[in-house]
Amino acid sequence: MSIIVEFTIDKEDLALGRALAGAGDVHIELEKIIPAGDTLIPFFWVSDPDEKGLDVSATESKHVKNLVLLDTLGSHALYKVEWTGEYEDLLAGIVETEGTILEATGTKTWHFVLRFLDHDHVGQFYNYCTDHGIPVHIDRVYTLTEEALRGRMFKLTNEQREAIVLALDRGYFSIPREVQMRALADELGISQQAFSERLWRGLEKVLANLFR
Repeated sequence: MSIIVEFTIDKEDLALGRALAGAGDVHIELEKIIPAGDTLIPFFWVSDPDEKGLDVSATESKHVKNLVLLDTLGSHALYKVEWTGEYEDLLAGIVETEGTILEATGTKTWHFVLRFLDHDHVGQFYNYCTDHGIPVHIDRVYTLTEEALRGRMFKLTNEQREAIVLALDRGYFSIPREVQMRALADELGISQQAFSERLWRGLEKVLANLFR
């Protein structure tokens, strides 16, 4: 049975996080990783990035190369980079232990949700992190039950799901509206812009899965 592992890691302990530090303290969402020979090609979305700063930090990093802007959607930009292969890092460990990234988002701290084939592969991943000094903080380990699968059917991140549920509970969608977005953002301890991004990107995923 598939095993789900949720964990966090500080940006400074993640090579990709350091390589993208020039983007500023903005929301980054890792979309997918494609192994290509001896290298990896990560694709990721950045919310309202400092484009010049991102280009500088990626150029100066010894871990990534060939940063390419693929697409823009409003304030969001889709990039890809190539992993240089000079460094044993978390992303390489995920690929080596046959993990699948279900979610990967970050600002100063990155949150990952991975799926592994079984407990043996989870153990291999944990040993990889230990052997390479990668300080991941495991939050949850659980099996992929039908209930958990239904909860992820819209591919929402934990933050997006939290924002949507809070908005529903507090009456943000009621007519007349019972709460303002600023109050919801304050309740989560984030900026109004960050809350708005989580809410509307989450709703976009829900609608896309329902009607497309």
